[in-house]
Amino acid sequence: MSLPAVLLAAGSSPSPTPSASETATVPTLQDAQESAAHTASWVEQNWSTWLAIGLKVLLVLVIAVVLRKVVLRAITKFIDRMNRTAESAEGTTLGGLLVNAERRRQRSQAIGSVLRSVASFLILGTAALMVLSSFQIDLAPLLASAGVAGVAIGFGARNLVTDFLSGVFMILEDQYGVGDSIDSGVASGEVVEVGLRVTKLRGANGEIWYVRNGEIKRIGNLSQGWATAGVDVTVRSSEDLDRVRASLDEVAEKMAKEEPWNEVLWGPIEVLGLDSVLIDSMVVRVSAKTMPGKALTVERELRWRIKRAFDAAHIRIVGGETAVLLDEAAADPTAAVAAPSAFANTDSPQVAATAPIAAQRSATSGK
Repeated sequence: MSLPAVLLAAGSSPSPTPSASETATVPTLQDAQESAAHTASWVEQNWSTWLAIGLKVLLVLVIAVVLRKVVLRAITKFIDRMNRTAESAEGTTLGGLLVNAERRRQRSQAIGSVLRSVASFLILGTAALMVLSSFQIDLAPLLASAGVAGVAIGFGARNLVTDFLSGVFMILEDQYGVGDSIDSGVASGEVVEVGLRVTKLRGANGEIWYVRNGEIKRIGNLSQGWATAGVDVTVRSSEDLDRVRASLDEVAEKMAKEEPWNEVLWGPIEVLGLDSVLIDSMVVRVSAKTMPGKALTVERELRWRIKRAFDAAHIRIVGGETAVLLDEAAADPTAAVAAPSAFANTDSPQVAATAPIAAQRSATSGK
């Protein structure tokens, strides 16, 4: 093939053209102007709605924050007023005996904490629901889910809810407080700390009891009002009751005038009389009204003084199996005499049988 023919064939072949995918579309100025016009039109149509929603949300948040601060401040003032009332009562004689500063402080703190938590939850929760409704969000599924979740949590943590509610009512009703001696049924002792879920007690041996408030079915408070100290004195039935009463009256009168018993005793020590009469003994009951928590101390001091007074008056205290006592004059005179014995006669076979072996051999050899 000649060169002209090759050149002719090359010139007649189609030249390569760029594909459609390789062609880049360049936006024109007219397209940009149309997009900006559409955006401005959409903003112009909806800006009033956005502004209304924003102002509504801002108003709700401002009202919620201000209302929460006002309510919390009112609760704080209420708690401070309770503390001031307790301090003023503590300055009096009777109030100082009945009011415990630590008890009042813990009780007021617990009440204030509960009220603040409830107020914050209600105010902020309501504000959150109002904000969500402002954005046209359907709250029905959310409330239904929250209700189901609340039922599930309440069923699973029913013991915790019971403990919490029981603790709240115990604190609000002031059933007991720090420093009180109580009997809760499951444990007894002095209250160390009162919580919304657990009450801490210190037992008689120093142990610490953690009692759940929901498990307390009954409470016996030994520190409210006043206490009673009772002492039973058992004497012989042959004792003169007038001498016994005179000795007890002397002990009561002397103890009521001495310190610190004149402050601990809130009433006179009374001899109530015979509590029981048996064949060989009788029981005299002595009672006194005392400061709360001091009954055991007064009882011990009374027993101490009564024993010393009875020893001075030669009145014998008996009790239990030792109540049957015999007079020295009526004792058996033969009680100290030993029984007859075969060893008293030196010639008896028993004495001979107990003689030393060496002595027997010497006697035999002599024969």
